[in-house]
Amino acid sequence: AIVGGAKVSDKIRVLESLLERADTVLIGGGMANTFLAAQGHGIGDSIFDERYLSHAKSLYQRYPTKLILPTDAVLADELSDTAPVTVLDLQQIPTETELRILDIGPDTIATFQDAISTAALVLWNGPMGAFEFKQFRKGTIAIATAVAQATDRGATTIVGGGDSIAAIAMAGVSDRITHVSTGGGATLEYLEGKPLPGIVALEE
Repeated sequence: AIVGGAKVSDKIRVLESLLERADTVLIGGGMANTFLAAQGHGIGDSIFDERYLSHAKSLYQRYPTKLILPTDAVLADELSDTAPVTVLDLQQIPTETELRILDIGPDTIATFQDAISTAALVLWNGPMGAFEFKQFRKGTIAIATAVAQATDRGATTIVGGGDSIAAIAMAGVSDRITHVSTGGGATLEYLEGKPLPGIVALEE
């Protein structure tokens, strides 16, 4: 499974559910910042959710081999198509800086691609960075392409949520995904184990 996007609060319970069931969970986007900060990494001026630091830390301690975090990142001090960018390993990111993590770096892309290339079932929800801006798009497009390639070799692929759907469209691979779910929130609730009203009605 691949989980990205900015809000940990929306997805922390889903993550727990996925970690119980999935072989590997790759984490990118703003979500990763909270996990990285919980591990004591410098994340500069990046957004993260302080309320979930201890939760993120305990999840990582429980699933250290399943939960795969970025090892490098693309940073900038502004969100724009022309922002000067810096690629740094996590160990190199200072705590006191105006730079923000805005995409996964090339080493992380390669690690995530490797994991996706051997999976029989791939679930993706949430972008790897601020992909609306071309400077921070590479990670998300690379993941979209890797998921499409997984479909091509026979894996079942499920992409959920508006941002991820926009990303596969941007990458030109929308028709190479097994199932595209526009209801990102409903997809997450289903994965969390919550009953969905529509399915309950059908079952009754």
